[in-house]
Amino acid sequence: MKTAKFRPIRKSDNAVVAKIIRSVLEDFGVPKIGTAYADKSLDSMFETYEASKATYFVVEIDGRVVGGAGIAQLENYDGSVCELQKMYFLPEARGMGIGTSMISLCLKKAKELGYERCYLETMPYMIAAQKLYERSGFNYIDGPMGDTGHFACKTHMLKTL
Repeated sequence: MKTAKFRPIRKSDNAVVAKIIRSVLEDFGVPKIGTAYADKSLDSMFETYEASKATYFVVEIDGRVVGGAGIAQLENYDGSVCELQKMYFLPEARGMGIGTSMISLCLKKAKELGYERCYLETMPYMIAAQKLYERSGFNYIDGPMGDTGHFACKTHMLKTL
């Protein structure tokens, strides 16, 4: 069995993380406008998550980055709410419990940073991801919080930390 190693993102990971995120979004047929695909931060993830109260982790299998996820203050929202952001994994990393471990790691860090709740947005047809989020304690909410610019993401979830 392959062992997954989780670690904070490094500057040298920027290109591979951007490629993974775009690849996964394309595989799922996610619109390029109104989703993470259009985020300017995709090409500078290390720098983006150097911000206060933010972090991004990557996961490696056999020394190769195969996915990642992060947390940061929910944009355009006044309150102690972070957002689980840019959680994407290559197909070879799915179905191994990596998503559950990554969410746990991100939520632990969110608590350490003083957040009280964690928000996320996803696509309605990303059912496997939603089941993972539900197992991790996220609940569906009626609409978006804050304004992430991801207007194409119509499914919104929240977890109290």
